[in-house]
Amino acid sequence: MSGRLVGIVLLAAALIGGAAMYWLQVHAFYERLPAQTHVALTPAGAVAPVAVPVAAFEGIDSDSSPIRYRACFTLAAPPVQAFAPHPDPTPLNAPRWFSCFDARAIGAALAEGRAQAVLAEGNIRFGIDRVAVLFPDGRGYAWTQINRCGQAHFDGNPLPPGCPPPPS
Repeated sequence: MSGRLVGIVLLAAALIGGAAMYWLQVHAFYERLPAQTHVALTPAGAVAPVAVPVAAFEGIDSDSSPIRYRACFTLAAPPVQAFAPHPDPTPLNAPRWFSCFDARAIGAALAEGRAQAVLAEGNIRFGIDRVAVLFPDGRGYAWTQINRCGQAHFDGNPLPPGCPPPPS
């Protein structure tokens, strides 16, 4: 075999491998969620979330990671109650093909005070919170992110006070 042929085979293998890795990360493991009529949001001072009606819902999720959930929704009516604020909302990027969710725009709205981050549901899995961002016009966005208990546990550090026991 000539060196040129070996180079072509290696280049082709690298291109095919790179394309496959990209497709697996961005498309393969995500599933579109069925339309939903409610989203869960936790009222201020409560432990458990309540179902809040939505007029529109679009979401994606994956079994491959607990932090791949993303959702875009519109509340059916202005909320009649206040929701528990989330202390550290960090919008996580969504795949480009899920165009309704723009983490950069959501983060900017939070930083500028144009939107409010609330706890949708705490510890949906140990160490993982579902966070929602609500806009005054009724638009909402949600994602899952690691909370302080999960961060400590996954880093191998002692759990902060108030954390539930980790799964065994």
